[in-house]
Amino acid sequence: MLPDTLTDNEQVFKGFRFDVHRVRLPQAEGSSADDPEARPVLRDVVVHPGAALAVPIMDDDKVVLIRNMRFAVDDTLWEVPCGTLEPNEDPIDCAARELIEESGYRAGRVEPLFDFYTTPGICTERMYAFAAYDLTHVGQNLDAGERITAEVVPLTEAIQMISDGRIVDGKTVAALLYYQAFRGRGPGTD
Repeated sequence: MLPDTLTDNEQVFKGFRFDVHRVRLPQAEGSSADDPEARPVLRDVVVHPGAALAVPIMDDDKVVLIRNMRFAVDDTLWEVPCGTLEPNEDPIDCAARELIEESGYRAGRVEPLFDFYTTPGICTERMYAFAAYDLTHVGQNLDAGERITAEVVPLTEAIQMISDGRIVDGKTVAALLYYQAFRGRGPGTD
């Protein structure tokens, strides 16, 4: 959804998962109308419903990662399970749903970690990150066209995979580093 302040806009593309709006930004305050720098500026904005991800934690020191074939970059990437919010869907429900669909694990407990904007210069997408615990394998339920495999990796190895460039997906980098920094400590070690 576009911010309420962007009232001067038109939809220029309607997609399956997102739309694109062209917005007119106002002149800079204090500038005169004949100043070329003061003319309104047009920008395109991807209007996205948001997404949710799960960091699936197994036995406190392992994480379930997926290998996801991403056609847009023609590469299979290491990621955490994630998906787009359905209309009126609570982010925690989305994270739990995507965890099962993509990794094949159901969580007994899901806790919020943090949320962030993925690309605020061009997109409204807000992503909600959760930690998923007490995992039970129930089998994947992939959407048509998805090519995803799941693999259990020690958390220390996942962090090394970020360091050596094997994990390059931004949401996965952010979520794993956040978990390691703020949630990955044992009880009573704060």
